[in-house]
Amino acid sequence: MKKITKAILPVAGFGTRFLPATKAQPKEMLPVVDKPAVQYLVEDAVSAGIEQVIFITGRGKRAIEDHFDSSFELEQTLVEKNKLDLLDKVKQIENLAKFAYVRQPMPKGDGQAISCAAHLVEGEAVLVIFGDTIYDAPEPISQQVISLYEKYGQPIIGLAEVDHEEVSKFGVVDATDLGDGVFKINKIVEKPTIEKAPSNLVAVGIYVITPEVFEILKNMKPGRNGEIGLSNAFAKMLDGGQPIYGKKLVGEWLDIGNKLNFLKASIKLGVKDLEIGDDLKTFIKDFGKKI
Repeated sequence: MKKITKAILPVAGFGTRFLPATKAQPKEMLPVVDKPAVQYLVEDAVSAGIEQVIFITGRGKRAIEDHFDSSFELEQTLVEKNKLDLLDKVKQIENLAKFAYVRQPMPKGDGQAISCAAHLVEGEAVLVIFGDTIYDAPEPISQQVISLYEKYGQPIIGLAEVDHEEVSKFGVVDATDLGDGVFKINKIVEKPTIEKAPSNLVAVGIYVITPEVFEILKNMKPGRNGEIGLSNAFAKMLDGGQPIYGKKLVGEWLDIGNKLNFLKASIKLGVKDLEIGDDLKTFIKDFGKKI
């Protein structure tokens, strides 16, 4: 089985929940403490052995390319001002991996976005991470799903439990528990009502997908909403008897899909920050007394 060395990060969405902050900058570039959200995803992937990161971008996403590219003017300024510690941080970003960028011409679903990178990963299984999937975990979540792929050689879906009241926001799985956080997926239901949800296990936005998934996406027609969804490709695989497995991720999901959760993620990671953590804890305690 060939080692997984490539990751696809679809980042072409508009980030409308964060307007007006995202009117002129990508949602993925909003800072969580001192790093843009997308950098957490890249670092997680790289720590699991990913060597090339492929961004699926759209209009207004140039800032992502600039962030992971070299910046001669900035680096020269840091050298001149003898800010070598900051220079090291900047250089580390551009050296994380090899980066490629593919434009999604029109927003026609996450499945269509992923298929835009098919020519760069032909015949390979790849890691896929969506922009809201930040985890505070003892082991990189990328490694968790890759390790399960290496065991089964089939598509893997990263899973988490949510409150039953929250299931209508996610893709929910009907799955057989195989133990140790591993599940065999029987069915995926997109954004069901609470009454129709088969469980409270949801897809969190990290996957390993195989060449078969790309083949299905290539031949899929858009649904009624005009989009091609990754979950629809998985459903077709399951209907054809092809196995898909799920991994209940170990760690805390810091879902940054809305403003409140974004702030929570910033606070939870902020208190662990070596530079500001202690001061932030003090502020939280003092502020808590006032409210």
